[in-house]
Amino acid sequence: MDNQPSEALRVSAVSIAVNLLLAAGKLLAGLIARSGAMVSDAVHSASDIFSTVVVIIGVKLSGKAADREHPYGHERLECVAAILLAVILLITGIFIAQEGVRRILDARDEALPVPGALALVAAVVSILTKEAMFWYTRGHAKRLGSSALMADAWHHRSDALSSVGALVGIAGARLGLPVLDPLASVVICAFIAKAAFDIFRDAVNKMVDHSADAATEAAIRARAEAHEGVRRVDLLRTREFGSRLYIELEIAVDQSLTLGEAHAIAERVHDDVEQAFPQVKHIMVHVNPI
Repeated sequence: MDNQPSEALRVSAVSIAVNLLLAAGKLLAGLIARSGAMVSDAVHSASDIFSTVVVIIGVKLSGKAADREHPYGHERLECVAAILLAVILLITGIFIAQEGVRRILDARDEALPVPGALALVAAVVSILTKEAMFWYTRGHAKRLGSSALMADAWHHRSDALSSVGALVGIAGARLGLPVLDPLASVVICAFIAKAAFDIFRDAVNKMVDHSADAATEAAIRARAEAHEGVRRVDLLRTREFGSRLYIELEIAVDQSLTLGEAHAIAERVHDDVEQAFPQVKHIMVHVNPI
């Protein structure tokens, strides 16, 4: 886990570079092709740049070593960054929806322009690019256990979905239904709001000592029970601390063992679990005689 901050920062740098090019390209295409949906999509991509900056700040702060005021480290600051990302996403979605509604209402008084073919091309390029960025960022986020990086990955996915909405709206407008272009902006907001809610819920869970998922706990339990001398696992508690994990484990051993022998078993379990699960920040193993 030592290289987590540097790797996350490299991924974030790639994200910023891609979003800069994509936002500029979509904005230019939207203006030239007179597509409100594509301009809204460009705004969404531009918000990705700011959100990635938040990720960088969160990763840097969460990577700080423990100190006297924060003896358990700063990992939860990454959750704070994820919550900020969720808020940014939601605000972006509301802005896009408002603009779409305004253009739909204005259509009663004036004819809506039919977007040009360039907007269609920009939408396709955006979908392919942002979906690729989603899988790229998500892969690194899962490997590093980074909630802020995972939030940024879903920001990429929401941008890809918004581009799908833009593509449908633009295509419909060119087929004779101009109102579909601003309507697509409103639909895009729903995708963005859903992504914001998921990111917010995950970050809050990690802030309030939520337990690890059932599959992770089952794997930890099986790892401990596989050790020679461990009769059973009496208790297993886990709690997420930012992107890391704390474990409380009670194992049962033969009461005829000496204190030194029982301690050696506990040490082997402790070291093995920490090595097998890199996201573990600390594990406490207690021995119960039976």
